[in-house]
Amino acid sequence: MADLFDKKAQDWDSMPIPTQLSKTIGPAILKQIDIRDDMSVLDFGAGTGLLTAHITPLVHDIAAVDISQSMLDKLVAKPEFSGKVKAYCQDILHRPLDREFDLIVSAMAMHHVEDTVMMLETFANHLKIGGRIALADLDAEDGSFHPEETEGVFHMGFDRQAFGMMLEEAGFVDISFCTAYTVHKEDKSYPIFLVTATKI
Repeated sequence: MADLFDKKAQDWDSMPIPTQLSKTIGPAILKQIDIRDDMSVLDFGAGTGLLTAHITPLVHDIAAVDISQSMLDKLVAKPEFSGKVKAYCQDILHRPLDREFDLIVSAMAMHHVEDTVMMLETFANHLKIGGRIALADLDAEDGSFHPEETEGVFHMGFDRQAFGMMLEEAGFVDISFCTAYTVHKEDKSYPIFLVTATKI
């Protein structure tokens, strides 16, 4: 599988939209989730660790999962993650990790996954009973958020009601949405939702 983020990885941490999203989504998750120092966390689509950085100091350990080796190479090179964050370059929908977590977080990765139902079922399978999710992504949009030639984009955001129903079907309760941030570019606004829920 081609690494679609190979060229982007080098400058990812200095790009304005990824950095601004991490600065807002990270605190939004911390506001919604009661983080404990004994928690194990899975960061889905962790990239270079921009979201991971907000959570690492507060928890026991983090599994950073991504299908881009280039992005994960940038993550593991950061000294603040040493000994606490383990990177996994694999598609956990088809090659799941052999462990369960207290919390799964994700920022702007889900629209890159073609099978949303399978993804949410995979999240449920990787959580302990009572485990939480905190997932952020685009609200449904007109397709203009990404340039037309962008590869690996399967969804033009998500409808909150439909996404909530999929979460229910995957075995989640206490589903709650809020707007974590709104991206403004080229005279358009793109709200980013944050959904939290609990596995039963």
